Amino acid sequence: MFREMRRNRQLLSQEDTQAILYQGTSGVLAVSGDDDYPYAVPLSYVYDGQKIYFHSAKSGHKLDSITKNPKASFCVIDRDQIVPDEYTTYFRSVIVFGTVRILQDEAEKREAIEKLAVKYAPDDTAEHREKAIEREWKQLCMLEMILEHISGKEAKELVKQRN
Repeated sequence: MFREMRRNRQLLSQEDTQAILYQGTSGVLAVSGDDDYPYAVPLSYVYDGQKIYFHSAKSGHKLDSITKNPKASFCVIDRDQIVPDEYTTYFRSVIVFGTVRILQDEAEKREAIEKLAVKYAPDDTAEHREKAIEREWKQLCMLEMILEHISGKEAKELVKQRN
């Protein structure tokens, strides 16, 4: 169903791929937008080892697109080092394919926003985090990406350095 990577020697291990997803702070979600144009939007996210969660407003282009077609891809760039004298970049990135759903259940929504809050403010107190969540709760929408295929890739120069 999903294509094999053409340059499979550049394929990252599952461990390296997951590390990028855990450590990354932003990525680009791509969905099928208006008039079938791709719509790609940068987002903060949290990966819990099984799924990816995003927060959103309760309306807009992204939600309209997901409602119409829940299939999406999400890309996280871990490294993007420009090497001018070689006319290349030394990169490491991950792309995920899956389906996105809008969380309707209050408990699921609460669990997802807690994961996101802890990732981005790990030293915050539970009390302060709770107040921040409550302040935004009414206008908050949480999205869950169910992962169907994940692959990571790095520049061939990085593969050579590692070996």
